[in-house]
Amino acid sequence: MAMTSFVAAEQLDVEKSELKFGFIKLTDCAPIVIAKEKGFFEDEGLQVDVVAQPNWKTLLDNVISGDLDGAHMLSGQPLAATIGFGTKAHIITAFTMDLNGNGITVSNNIWEQMQANDEKLDSDTPPHPITADSLKPIVEEKLEDGEKLQMGMVFPTSTHNYELRYWLAAAGINPGMYTKSDVGGRTDAQVELSVTPPPMMPATLESGNIQGYCVGEPWNQQAVSKGIGVPVTTNYDIWKNNPEKVFGVSKSWADENPQTYLAVTKALIRAGKWLDAADESGKLVNREEAARILSRSDYVGADYDVIKNSMTGYFYFQKTDKREMPEFNVFFKDHATYPWYSDGIWFLTQMRRWGQISEPKSKDWYYETAKSVYKPEVYLAAAKLLLEDGHVEKAEIPWDADGFKAPTKDFIDGVEYNGKEPIKYLNSHTIGNKDPEA
Repeated sequence: MAMTSFVAAEQLDVEKSELKFGFIKLTDCAPIVIAKEKGFFEDEGLQVDVVAQPNWKTLLDNVISGDLDGAHMLSGQPLAATIGFGTKAHIITAFTMDLNGNGITVSNNIWEQMQANDEKLDSDTPPHPITADSLKPIVEEKLEDGEKLQMGMVFPTSTHNYELRYWLAAAGINPGMYTKSDVGGRTDAQVELSVTPPPMMPATLESGNIQGYCVGEPWNQQAVSKGIGVPVTTNYDIWKNNPEKVFGVSKSWADENPQTYLAVTKALIRAGKWLDAADESGKLVNREEAARILSRSDYVGADYDVIKNSMTGYFYFQKTDKREMPEFNVFFKDHATYPWYSDGIWFLTQMRRWGQISEPKSKDWYYETAKSVYKPEVYLAAAKLLLEDGHVEKAEIPWDADGFKAPTKDFIDGVEYNGKEPIKYLNSHTIGNKDPEA
């Protein structure tokens, strides 16, 4: 049977075939881009335009208004919108786009001061992970001088905001609290965090307006390439195999277009698998092609060589410190694309920890909120069709999962996270809100 007739026979009866998806210029938009460029959307009878957005707020607003059918989103965005932090709208996800992929970069001047505070860092290849312990004296000195260290992150409900806060707080640095009257999250802050769009991070660092930032690739590697800063840690070291982006749609769109949503999810799962395809030695076989596609100006628009670093399993902390990081970007393996409730609950604990959720919540609230946003039933329905088509193998999908990953201590401070005990987890941290356990 010819491939075309096989595909035609297997297409779903989609309600809407012409779609527009948004993305931000980051390498982890790759599943959407690859689903388009490798024909996975087309195999599902979908004609998809993939359109860059100027910032995360505009992207979300365009999904809510219907100008976009769906988008590459920060994991915190559907949750925050659904509970009404910032914009109020019910946004759902059936697909996690990737694990890991972010870094924290500091200016050359701050790095030199960190090296002076910790002689182990004064090396071409210092030991990792690097905590914020050596940053703490710099923060305190600035406070004594009536100043605050300025650091950038990409959005208030971004993984980057929570990771940067986690890294700072693990060293006893207070990154500030959100309150009803302080939507900037700077109450009691020892470091001032501000929003900068990802592609603007290197230039903002170079200008001196910020002294460090947390961002996705390729904007940490760009700092190394330009010689303007040093990535000190990746989010793989802050939380090993953390969820990063999701594919978000409005619930009303999903309700109106259930077969289309299933078809889109099928194509995205195939794209994730293509991105993580490896040979017998473990070498990622499609990543160089992916990096070339992403480097185009209509996609990420950064140098191929810069994108290629992290996409092919390497990461430069300094020009003298190139390390193998085969899991810097994970797009499919280890059940990465499944929408885990426990991932959503972690983001909700961080919103509560830092005051974006202003009142204590019950354990059941965390679970029910995650369940209202994360839709594993859609993912599994799509995966079942792919299994029937021979596009995935049975072992690649967590068919019988309850939606919760096993508890883990793979955090930079060693604190255990169990998604079934959100309040206990919240209370295990020194800095941040504490709640009574109901």
